[in-house]
Parts: sequence; structure tokens; C-alpha cells
Amino acid sequence: MRLSTKGRYAVMAMADLARREGDAARAVALAEIAARQEISLSYLEQLFARLRRKGLVTSARGPGGGYRLARTAETTSIADIVHAVDEPLRATRCVSADKGCMIKGERCLTHDLWEDLGHRIEDYLASVSLADVVLGRLGPARAAA
Repeated sequence: MRLSTKGRYAVMAMADLARREGDAARAVALAEIAARQEISLSYLEQLFARLRRKGLVTSARGPGGGYRLARTAETTSIADIVHAVDEPLRATRCVSADKGCMIKGERCLTHDLWEDLGHRIEDYLASVSLADVVLGRLGPARAAA
């Protein structure tokens, strides 16, 4: 399974935004996030339009405008972010759940293996909050908690 730049960059940008939530309660400009995370501003604009539509961020216009988290970092899962930018989280090569990946529409021999892996990835990303990422509560720190 491969997570494209859409999902990775959306998570990076949201983590950046979450890290700055306490900074004088001001909205964060996408240009600032783009510079800090080395992501194209136009690409971030596309991602944040999706994140806004899905209710993960709010926007403010005008001087001092930018974006804020719509929910707390603690209640925003990484899976929420990845899904908001339409990133599929499946490890199989099947196009749809009812059609297999083989020419005749059958499932390949390893389909259940990859499908199970996809579910485990989904469960893991749903169990990790934006706050976990920002506060470094992953890896050994997460296992000890």
C-alpha cells in the first residue's frame, strides 16, 4: 500500500496547524505552512479546500486570515485527515469491493491478506490523533503509554 502525497501532505500541514493552535489564537496562513513544510502553496490550497469541506478546518478571510482546526487535535484522527483528501486506504489492487483484481473478476490468491492489512492500517490511523503526532506520542512512546 502506498499513501500518496495528498494524504502525507495533508497530515503534515494539519500537524503544523495543530502545533500553532495556541499561538495567540490567530489563524495560520497557508503560505506560512507551505514555507515551513516545503509544500507547494497551490497544492496546499487544494488540500485545505477539501479539509474545509469535510469540517476539519475553518477559514478566516482578510488581514490576519488563514486557517484554524475546526476540532481539537485530540479528537482529529489521522484517518479523518486522509479520508478528507479522498485518499483511499486499501492495500488490495481491486477496483471495488465486489469485483476482484483478476481478469475474470475473481479475487487473487492473496486478496484476503492485503485486505486484512488495509483494515489494520485503517484501524491504526483511526487510533492516532493529530495530538499524538504533534506531541510525539508515537513509536516507543506510544507503546509505553
